Order: sequence, then C-alpha cells, then structure tokens
Amino acid sequence: MGRTLYLECASGISGDMFAASLLDLGADRDKLKKTLGSIQAEGAEIIISRVKKSGLDVCDFLVKLDEEHENHDHDMEYLHGRNYSHEDREMHNIEHGRDSQAVHHHGHSHDGQDMHHHEHSNSGQELHHHRGLPEILMLLKDSTMSERAYEYAEKIFRILAEAEAKAHGVPVDQVHFHEVGAIDSIMDIAAAAICLDDLDVEKVYIPELTEGSGTVRCQHGILPVPVPAVTNIAAAHSLPIRKTGVKGELITPTGAAIAAAIRTEDALPEKFVIEAVGLGAGKREYETPGFLRAMLIREERNCGSDGSAGVQETEPTAVADANDKSSGVKKDVICKLETDVDDCTGEILGALVERLLNAGARDVHYTPVYMKKNRPGVEITVLCEPEQAEAMEGILFRETTTIGIRRCLMERHILERTIIEKDTPWGVVRMKACRLPGEEKYREYVEYQEAEKLSERSGRSLPEIYEYLLKKQ
Repeated sequence: MGRTLYLECASGISGDMFAASLLDLGADRDKLKKTLGSIQAEGAEIIISRVKKSGLDVCDFLVKLDEEHENHDHDMEYLHGRNYSHEDREMHNIEHGRDSQAVHHHGHSHDGQDMHHHEHSNSGQELHHHRGLPEILMLLKDSTMSERAYEYAEKIFRILAEAEAKAHGVPVDQVHFHEVGAIDSIMDIAAAAICLDDLDVEKVYIPELTEGSGTVRCQHGILPVPVPAVTNIAAAHSLPIRKTGVKGELITPTGAAIAAAIRTEDALPEKFVIEAVGLGAGKREYETPGFLRAMLIREERNCGSDGSAGVQETEPTAVADANDKSSGVKKDVICKLETDVDDCTGEILGALVERLLNAGARDVHYTPVYMKKNRPGVEITVLCEPEQAEAMEGILFRETTTIGIRRCLMERHILERTIIEKDTPWGVVRMKACRLPGEEKYREYVEYQEAEKLSERSGRSLPEIYEYLLKKQ
C-alpha cells in the first residue's frame, strides 16, 4: 500500500512550496530534474537549494526564467503597492542568504506561476503567446513522466482551468494561460506530480488551508484575498480555509488546485507516528514562517487493555491481523453512499461523477433502476473513506435533486497490491500486481492508460499491447 502524507499549511500553500517539501521528504532530485528536462518548454532552469526561513534550514525549489521569458511580475511593491526599493530587496536577499539574481527574477512570490497572473501590463511590452489546456497536457504527455504522475498533473491543471473558466465566465476549452506563467506552472505542477509518484503517496491529510487578508494586484486589477480562482476551487472541492490577519496572499491558485487534487482526508487520526518531515520554502515574505511542512505519517490505532484493537460502538473497526497479512489480504472499512433520482440529466450525472472523484471518492457509479410509478431513474453509488462521507453527501445534495442519502459502513477485504515497472521496446510501463490469498505468486494487471500510451508510441493496436504485456508475466 502507498504512503500517507500530512500537509501542515500554516503559511499557506503554493506550487513551489509543495514541490520543495516533497523533495525535502526524500523525493529523487535527479529523477525530477531529468523528467522535467524532457518537457519541451524552453526558457526555464530548475534550481534546488537550501535557504533559511524563520531561522530553519529549508528546501527551495525555483523555476528560474531566462531573460527572454522573464517579466518581473512578482515584486512585493507591485503586488501590494508597498515602497519596496531595489536596495531594500538586495538587503533582504543578503539577510536571508539568497541569490540576488534568482530572487530578482522571481520577486517574493509563493511559486512564480500563479494562474491569475500577477503581471505588469506595459503597453510597449510585446504580448507572449498563449497555451490552452490541451497544449499544456500534450507537453506533459510527450514527456517521460510516468502515467501516474501525468494523471496527478492532469487533474491539477483541470481543477485550475475549471476555476479560471468560472472566474472569467468562459468555457474550460477557451481558458488560455499566459505563456510566461504557463512555463512556471507546467514545471511546478509537473514537479509536484513527479514527486508524489516517486514517494508513492496514496492518502493525503489536509485539515485546513491558512489564508491571509487584504488585496493583491492581478492582471485584471486589484482583487481581494483569496482571489477568485482560489475561492472557486475551495467551493468546488470543499477545501476548509482559515482566514488570518496576515496581510497578503498565502494560498495561490496552483497551491489550492494541488490541495484539491490530492486531498483524501481532512481530519487527522487520533494518534499517528511521524516517519519523515519535509520543509518547502515560499518566496514571499509575510508575517508567517514562510514554509510548508509536509510529513509522512503512520496511523497508530488505539489498543484495549488486552492489547487488541479498540472498537467503537457505532462503527466496525479496520483491523488487519497476522493471518490476513500473511495471506495477502488486508481489511479496512469503506463508506457506501446511495441515492435514487429520476429527474437528473445525463450531463448533470456526468459532471457529478467527475466532481466526486476530484473530491477524493474511491469510486462512483450509477445504475439504471425503475422507481415509483414505473419511472426510469438511476441509483447513484459513492464509495469513500468514512471521514469523507459528510463532504461527499454535501456534493450529492448540491449537485443533484436528491433529498435523501443512504449511508452504511462496510468491511472491505483488499488484496495486497504493489506497482511494478517493466521495460518494453517502447519504454517503461507501470503495472499493478496483486497477490492472491495463500499464494506467493503475484498476478499482474495491465492498466488501460499505460497500454494506450504504449500503443501510441509503438503504433500497435491495444489488443497487441495487452497480449505482449501479459505474455511477459
């Protein structure tokens, strides 16, 4: 099973803060740089270093743009109208042990690629080309990033695009990201996805996101904090936000999109063991520590006086005993939500499935049924973690016409699972392997998206790819 990540966002969250925190947790730096180097987006250099934040040694992930692509659009005095001179900036850089040239390029932004574009609008400045979501995703698809990493990145970009589309009142396919911003965005989001994949993160706890106050200057004028893209993401994905008196923007749209894409849990377990800690630096200087703290944790279950796992009266207990472990089967508890509707369109149901999955549901499906007065309808079924049930019900009530939802907790048995990589003449493919009870041998499963990727590279049909991979077992 994958690892569990806990994000403590006391100073907010941004793309580069998140990537840096995972690098500090042990994500492979060489693999990250090599994979980012395969993305055909010129004009950026990746710099991974150590900086001081609040007196602590913190990892810094920097996407440094070259002179051709630089637009110097993240200065504090521009964002907040402060008297922040060049000399002040130089002195600040010296005090914090930073490379003045690097900071001059990126100012004090969280991540240097905010999609709401903190950018200058000089009339004499030549406009850069724009990239739409399909173009950005194609760049990632053509890179060497793994299928799972691509799925993470695609989900983050889609959440971001939906939020921007809603903010500006345009369809998602008409949202275009400014090229300078997009280069930073591609690298930060790709880095986040690659590091998540490398660390094999499966469960993510994010109890809350901390936001500042006041206003920030964007491409379209002065906007209140949090900016529209962040509020849209928070509303669509039930992200809990705690406002503070800190003057400034602590949550960037990219940071909010990452949180929405990966968050599976909101309430921390009662007891847990910290296995590793990573600190990721932000670039802005506010009245906060200025870093994101990420922790790999392991849940510790309460034990009774006899040493057995404690049992709650209202819920079955998720227990995996020694026999289950040796047989390749794990037990846990899953929550099942059901509701029947007869007045929802296909478009509403299609959007509902996507929203529920984006919010962290383990599975969603609907089945044709006959309801009262022989009316055709559908039974919507959602599988999720027990802690997610309330949030999932909120989406069902908000997005459908239902007035009642059935809820039950079910014991689930899961085969021991691992991800393996195999070399093929067309590149590396990731496959899922499960061990059957009482057997030592693993059964391998071909993921459709991995097979499709090989099919595109090789020019062979999907049946041929499946046959080749299954013969290699």
